[in-house]
Amino acid sequence: MVRFGSKEYRSVEFGSGAVTGAIGDSITVIPLVVALALLTDVSLPHALAVFGAFQVVWGVRYGLPVSVEPMKALAALAIAGALSYAELALAGMILGVLLLAIGLTGTLAYAERWIGEPVIRGVQFAVGLVLLETGLGLAVEDPLVALVGVAVAAAFALAGHGKASALAVALVGVATALVVAGVPTPRLPGTPPTPALGAALTRATFDGVAAQLAMTIGNAALATSLLFSDLLDAEVTPDELSTSMGITNLIAVPLGGIPMCHGCDGVAGKYAFGARTGGANVVLGVGYLVAALFATPALIAAFPLAMLGALLAIVAVSLARNVTDSGNRALSVGIGLLALATNLGVAFLAGIAVHLAIERIGRDHEDIG
Repeated sequence: MVRFGSKEYRSVEFGSGAVTGAIGDSITVIPLVVALALLTDVSLPHALAVFGAFQVVWGVRYGLPVSVEPMKALAALAIAGALSYAELALAGMILGVLLLAIGLTGTLAYAERWIGEPVIRGVQFAVGLVLLETGLGLAVEDPLVALVGVAVAAAFALAGHGKASALAVALVGVATALVVAGVPTPRLPGTPPTPALGAALTRATFDGVAAQLAMTIGNAALATSLLFSDLLDAEVTPDELSTSMGITNLIAVPLGGIPMCHGCDGVAGKYAFGARTGGANVVLGVGYLVAALFATPALIAAFPLAMLGALLAIVAVSLARNVTDSGNRALSVGIGLLALATNLGVAFLAGIAVHLAIERIGRDHEDIG
């Protein structure tokens, strides 16, 4: 086993767990990144290269199997066509500033109390519904191909590997693209895309920022910090995670990456597949960097869209089912349904208002009692 020291946390180790554990985070990353590359102006080579770089950076920095994954609310809105690439990029930059400020000032716990856990679960449910709607729209264009994706996912689930079913479908899609387009000649990503950020100062951008902030605070800071403590007996504060996410987005987005966070799902996935240190990050990061060399436009165009639809539906279900853990399921479900009827930003703000009203009524009843 090879290891080298990490100054503040723990050593980074390279064993079999680092290799298998790398799969855990890619379960979350690959489906959404492929969808963004196929349905938006996101550059897949640049996105993969930036993901690879930050997997290595934060794996070595924390010495833990920290997740580096897409900001799901923003990704879902972009995939559904509700955000342009410029709006996605600007939202990532704004969130980078907010998360860095929150982390450096130590105000994350206060923000979480104000938003509320049922609202966070409601946003997750809404994101799942948005992805499901988009996925079904793609799947009906070629039902037979979509059924192949569903069959692959079902086979993995029946074999006891349900968590890897989305990744399996993505890999089948990539294999299909390789058969159609051939193995591409490796090449460097080139100059990063330059979205017109000035034209992205829209309500849709700020609606996306608001909704994503709720998910990031709940799932990518507080929950991830708790998970590190529970699974690995490691102390990483939510404010530290907020700070590193802020730094990531302020650097990544201008380099052609997409908005990223430290989701707890990715940490749980890496741990379930055997990762115990940041060695899994280094292995996965190198894998992404190599993949970036082969992610050519011809290969991307050959990915079957109907199979992408099945892939998005699988990811959607995994997100939406978190609503069952809500402390107020009615409120969380209501936020999701309102998001479909209006938009995610409106549903998020309405959810906060209802949550705060319920909290206030509860305190008043306690005072009377």
